Amino acid sequence: MTELVLPFVVRIERADAPTRTDALEAAALAVLLILTDPRPEWHDAIAAWDANRIRKVVRRARGAEWQRASALDGLTVQHGSAQVRVFPPIPVDDWPRDLARLQVGGTELDDPDELPPAPTGIALVLLSPHQVMTAGKAMAQVAHAAQLGWRASSPADRAAWRERGFELAVRPATARSWAAAVASGAPIVRDGGFTEVEPGAETAIAVLPWL
Repeated sequence: MTELVLPFVVRIERADAPTRTDALEAAALAVLLILTDPRPEWHDAIAAWDANRIRKVVRRARGAEWQRASALDGLTVQHGSAQVRVFPPIPVDDWPRDLARLQVGGTELDDPDELPPAPTGIALVLLSPHQVMTAGKAMAQVAHAAQLGWRASSPADRAAWRERGFELAVRPATARSWAAAVASGAPIVRDGGFTEVEPGAETAIAVLPWL
């Protein structure tokens, strides 16, 4: 069976880069939106990808690169300072030319200010304090966690979350909050180890109030 990958592109202009957390939250939103998108032409590819290893790859673009990527079939999430475009799953070794030419490694972003506490009562994705990841890698991990949270939710909880626009927040965990989330049995991402972290590394966890 051909392995599929879900491609993401984050817009990073030289003079106007997004904040790290906005980009992470946009990636988590993007996977939830494409999983629930009603377009029939995407259904088979999304179902086949979702039923197997949910691999994701994040690339970056600016200027004309972003415009070319935006012309390809997909959907764009605008969240705070971030723009992230997600595309239907493709074979891992058969990327469209305008995506294949984009850089994938070393995508790094910062949060210039201290993050406020996450709002109470909404989905919270925590990043492990024990793993060091670039922004691009972390985007894929929080998207994985959001997808696992979606899988673990009941149909009624899924519908309610969707009606609320998939409200969520992404925050770096402390050692204490990470240990508590793991002990709660919340859906946790164990990475395949293709880049940056060791195979099986626990990278992100989805803490959903309704689970």
